[in-house]
Amino acid sequence: MALKPLGDRIVLQAIEAEEKSAGGIFLPDSAKEKPQQGKVIAVGPGKILDNGKVTPVDIAVGDVVYYSKYGGTEVKVGNEEYIVLRQDDVLAIIE
Repeated sequence: MALKPLGDRIVLQAIEAEEKSAGGIFLPDSAKEKPQQGKVIAVGPGKILDNGKVTPVDIAVGDVVYYSKYGGTEVKVGNEEYIVLRQDDVLAIIE
């Protein structure tokens, strides 16, 4: 992995939305919504508080998470696309 997140940032790879609706209709690219699920690839050390202590990140590498629809920054490393976002932009961990 060429990306090492800093602070409370997380690097994840988006999981693409379904290409077929619940009713069985195939969706064109223009009708698909932006993905909100991703697999965590790397995690930073944690947020540094005002007193100098580090608060660890609650998310681990390999977790699958829901994140804010427009949260984070998309980056491309080689042929792979990743999303870098803060821990606060993660809504839930999928178990």
